[in-house]
Amino acid sequence: MPESVTVKPSVLFVCVHNAGRSQMAAAFLTHLSQGQVEVRSAGSAPADAVNPAVVEAMKEIGVDLSAESPKVLTTEAVRASDVVITMGCGDACPVFPGKRYLDWKLQDPAGQGVDAVRPIRDEIERRVRGLLDELLAA
Repeated sequence: MPESVTVKPSVLFVCVHNAGRSQMAAAFLTHLSQGQVEVRSAGSAPADAVNPAVVEAMKEIGVDLSAESPKVLTTEAVRASDVVITMGCGDACPVFPGKRYLDWKLQDPAGQGVDAVRPIRDEIERRVRGLLDELLAA
């Protein structure tokens, strides 16, 4: 009897610079889903590098973002995703029918030190855990 093919849910996290919030969210979902979810992140105006305070805050909890780099948002990435989560992206995010869109209002870690990034990181982790429970229950 052939095994049923399960299609992995896919999630795209988008913020303007893809240097902070969306990087943390993608890292959490990748780490927590253990390969059960396809994860992407992108920015409408990507920065040159991931925010060093974000890298440091994630390193404190054992998640290494040092090899990550901001990626440009493409319509292909949106089309390929089941759920698109924006974080302060505004009108720059393309909208396609049939996608689930969520907008997470989160403080921007840009220009903040690691002390200010920790509570943002912890809130993102809380939201990602809730999202993961939803995705895997579906």
